[in-house]
This record gives sequence, structure tokens and C-alpha cells, in this order.
Amino acid sequence: MASLANGHIIIERRRAVQTIRMNRPDKKNAITRAMYAAMAAALQSGDADPEIRAHVFFGVPGAFSAGNDLADFMAVAMGGDGGQEVWDFLLALAQSEKPLLSGVDGIAVGIGTTLNLHCDLTFATPRTVFKTPFVDLGLVPEAGSSLLVPAVLGRQQAFAMLGLGKGFSAEQAKAAGLIYDVVPEDTLEAAVLTAAEAVAAKPPQALKIARDLMRAPREAVVARIREEGEHFRERLKSDEAKQAFVAFMSRKK
Repeated sequence: MASLANGHIIIERRRAVQTIRMNRPDKKNAITRAMYAAMAAALQSGDADPEIRAHVFFGVPGAFSAGNDLADFMAVAMGGDGGQEVWDFLLALAQSEKPLLSGVDGIAVGIGTTLNLHCDLTFATPRTVFKTPFVDLGLVPEAGSSLLVPAVLGRQQAFAMLGLGKGFSAEQAKAAGLIYDVVPEDTLEAAVLTAAEAVAAKPPQALKIARDLMRAPREAVVARIREEGEHFRERLKSDEAKQAFVAFMSRKK
């Protein structure tokens, strides 16, 4: 077991499966820059390790992730740098050479939703809600979601998710093709790990070719992530975003 980012990211290996667990329950797994850096490093090292055949993302009970840590957003809005760790993680996610799986329980906001767009199999629990309130925060979609979500949902449902910030239940997400299956909370991790071990047991080169053929062209996804990133950085320093962050932080007090 490896614990990174002050214990907020826990990396474990189960035979040929690497698990990356977000572990910041007191903040509902809001992701800090250090957490992004740790997850990017885990993906890159796992891809470079021939003994690793699959990556799995987990959160904590009731919270996969509440999204980006808003204190980091506030720091950028008030003149800090653009948080390169975030973009390093998104690019590592989009360019991962090994299959990606996720087990999502409860809160899945922002990156807590868009991370799963890059996964080959996502399992969620009945209490999970996928929500992307980017526009409500004066921001724009990220992680290539402006390309990937319309491809799966169609433009109007994509607008409902990414533009209106409408939440999608686990059952709605499954029906729409955003996730693979809905399972009970107490069997979520076992179901994901069983699937991951089945993936890891496949002939790796044949699976890699099949996976690459099924995925959207990586060049297009990476280009979209970069394009979204340019807008996102600009929007973080906009008056709309600053007002939204202040309003949100005030509600939390």
C-alpha cells in the first residue's frame, strides 16, 4: 500500500490491478492539487509497469468526489497560477494505456463525473448522482466532457448535463450509456474488483488494440482537453466565477 498526498490518495495493488482511492471524507473527496498530482503519477507509473494490467478508481462511502477543491479555485481566481496538476491528471487519464474502471458511490460532482467518461467500465450505486455544475460556477466543461458527453448522450441531453447542470441518477446514467452497471453499496467494490481482475486476465495486447479501436481518437480528446483548459483558466479569473465562488463559500459558513 502507498499513501500519497497527505493520505488523501491511497494506492494499492491487488495482483495485476492498481487501485487509486480518493480518501478525503471530511471534505467529501474534494480534490486538491496535491491529490491530482498523486493520481497522475499513479496512472503514469502503472502504465509503465508491465505487471499492472488495469487501474481502478474508488472514493469513500457516500462520496466518490465533490469535485475540485474550491479553495484551490479561489486561489487561482485571486491571482494564483493555473493549477497545472489538474491538467496533468486529465491528460494522464485521457492517455492511459491500461484499462480504467471506477466504482462510484454517492456524490459525483464535476470531475467526480467527468473522470468516469474515460473509464472503460463504471459501476455506481443507487444513491449516486452525477452532476456537472460548471456553468453555475461561471466555468466551462473539462476533461474532454464537451466532446465525450454529446457523443454518448446526444446534444440535448448533453446540454442538460453540462449546460443546465442537471443531475443524472445512476439509473439514468446507465440507461444513457454513461456507466456500465448499478449495484448495491455493500457489493460495489467487490463487483468492480471482480471486473478488473477479469480485464487483467485478458491477453493484454489484444485487449489494448480492441480498447483503442473502441475509444474516441485520443488526439481529438487531448486537443479538446487543452481547448477546454484554456477557457477554464480564463473563466477562473472572470467576475462571474469570482462571484460564484464567494457565494458558494458564504453558503458553507
